[in-house]
Amino acid sequence: MKRIYSIDFTRGFVMIIMALDHVRDFMHRTALSQDPTNLQTTTAGLFLTRWITHLCAPTFVFLSGVSVYLACRSNNSTSAVRTFLITRGIWLLLLEFTVINFALWYDIHFRLLIMEVIAAIAFGFIVLSFLLKIPSRIIGVVGLFILASHNLLQGVTFPESPVFNFIFSALFQRNLFTVTSNFTFFVAYPLIPWLGILLTGFACGEVFGQPVERRIKLFVQLGFGALLVFCLIRFTNMYGDPSKWSEQKSTLFTLLSFVNVTKYPPSLLFVLLFLGWMFFILALSDRAKNPFTEVISVYGRVPLFYFILHLFLAHSVMFVMLYLQGFGLNDLQFGFFNNGRPATGSGVGLPMTYLVWWGVVIALYPVCKWYGNYKTAHKDNVLLKYL
Repeated sequence: MKRIYSIDFTRGFVMIIMALDHVRDFMHRTALSQDPTNLQTTTAGLFLTRWITHLCAPTFVFLSGVSVYLACRSNNSTSAVRTFLITRGIWLLLLEFTVINFALWYDIHFRLLIMEVIAAIAFGFIVLSFLLKIPSRIIGVVGLFILASHNLLQGVTFPESPVFNFIFSALFQRNLFTVTSNFTFFVAYPLIPWLGILLTGFACGEVFGQPVERRIKLFVQLGFGALLVFCLIRFTNMYGDPSKWSEQKSTLFTLLSFVNVTKYPPSLLFVLLFLGWMFFILALSDRAKNPFTEVISVYGRVPLFYFILHLFLAHSVMFVMLYLQGFGLNDLQFGFFNNGRPATGSGVGLPMTYLVWWGVVIALYPVCKWYGNYKTAHKDNVLLKYL
């Protein structure tokens, strides 16, 4: 399958931004005690540092759906694509609940398992594998219906049933389950809303088959359309997000309230806002090819490889920070939502957080470039398609 430059660039761009969020989680001094989007306690800089990273997950999931469409178009065997999606989905689930969770917590006892974006993509792949013979536009309609309607279920309560509650939460609502005194399961990314994004991305795969000029025009139209619908619905404060916007202490914070939409699960307004910006990035990068875009695209060609490595690197740098700040092994805390940082006294400010972020991204560039070249030189190696 021929690579599409705008996909590699856009995916690389959001993967780089994603590292900022994880470095902030590991390094920033208030990461353990403060919600950066709480307008009552945050600063504009901290809010925007977190807010801009909301672009990452929906873009990553959407482009995963696009990639499946392109794979189907380049492979005449539906059964082969289905088999690959199922096996890749199972592989991603295995990675999520072993390697990735360990990278997040460094807890060899796995006292907390968190279901995040990789599991959501895995679920989407498995579901989509059984829909491949359905016309893509019908799949897109189903995806849009999910995105437009799932907010109706937020806040709905049912008769108490642990099994039903777990299934419903895994599909629709963020929830925390204490299984035993030493094991907790956290549904951070309910599966159905993210499936809606992936299915919509699959249907939009048709756009990538258009001539470049036509494709750019469509991306711009989709971007403006999504942002316009976002503004119209958001202004009414009636539907599309459980968090209402309101007048704040300043014009800037009122604007921040207006764009402060819900990611867990991704609300209709969240999807409209951030996929709207994604379409503009796709449009801008579709004809651009220069040294800067080439560097960014390196990360986009090996997204899962980069994703795993950057978590381990950012988390390891956190321990260097703790050592330099005078903490010892006895101060480290692991377990329930503890990634090793002491409860108080550790962390750095935003400027240093940004500096560490750039250090992590730059350090991974040669490794990602090498692996991308290795994959290109060994296209017949099926195992490389899984990382």
